[in-house]
Amino acid sequence: MIKLTVLYNLPKGADHDAFIRWRTTEHQKENMDMEGLIKSDFYIIKKAWNMEKAPYVYMTEAYFTDVNSFEKSFYDPEYQKKLRGWLKDIADPIFLISEEVITEVKS
Repeated sequence: MIKLTVLYNLPKGADHDAFIRWRTTEHQKENMDMEGLIKSDFYIIKKAWNMEKAPYVYMTEAYFTDVNSFEKSFYDPEYQKKLRGWLKDIADPIFLISEEVITEVKS
């Protein structure tokens, strides 16, 4: 499984409530429409261990079945065009692409 983790903030003066409405409705649907995507989560970061303040406020995690599905969806020119537009409304983004090595669920 491939996971895309995006950590980001909002620009100064941005409307947090409007962003949350957009992110949890319209944008969540756009994420879920990506081919090969099996799960998409959105978080508001509350704390960071061993730091006075977390460097990021928001986190999105998107899970894809495999690297080919991820690359086909994420690097699609039409998706990249949308992404460039979305990036104008956030600040300090970092995109991490990871491959699952082990998953264990405690019963």
